[in-house]
Amino acid sequence: MKVSILTFDGFNELDSFIALGILNRMRGEGWQVNITAPSTQITSMNGVTIEAQQQLEYANEANIVLFGSGIYTRDITQNSDVMNRLSLNPETQLIGSQCSGTYMLAKLGLLRNVPACTDLTTKPWVIEAGVEVLNQPFYAKGNVATSGGCMASQYLATWALCKKASEKAAREAIHYVAPVGEKEETVERSLKAISAYI
Repeated sequence: MKVSILTFDGFNELDSFIALGILNRMRGEGWQVNITAPSTQITSMNGVTIEAQQQLEYANEANIVLFGSGIYTRDITQNSDVMNRLSLNPETQLIGSQCSGTYMLAKLGLLRNVPACTDLTTKPWVIEAGVEVLNQPFYAKGNVATSGGCMASQYLATWALCKKASEKAAREAIHYVAPVGEKEETVERSLKAISAYI
């Protein structure tokens, strides 16, 4: 299973790294989870510079593609050299986003007539792009999911695991990362958030 976590300059570390950590619980099952970027190095909104594991085109062949958010998302969507490198297919790929990543989905034409979730900062942009914004942390239709809020990355990961592995795998992955003393509660909350969309 190839997983691409799209990560751009100015990225929010929570979006990319939480999903990376949770989904990599499936490494033993052959899942390959990669930070995917348009350049070899990217720097986060808080100044953390990392090496991309794959270039942007890797997303076009991945089974699961997750869009994180960042402070430069609006500028990136106006860069045709970057956006034209993406050719995604919701018929054959699971595609998810959170926060300003939802704006990227809208600009790529992946949210036609589909409501979406995003963060409060990005909400006006998504509405401007012609998409209805829901006041909830997660929503999916078919193979396209959106979420709002940094910590909603656990919901995206849970959804991807349920769709491409099993509920058991999702439970085990979330249980592993959940706070001690709140493990069962966290697992049930994650599954409740996505259960209507599986």
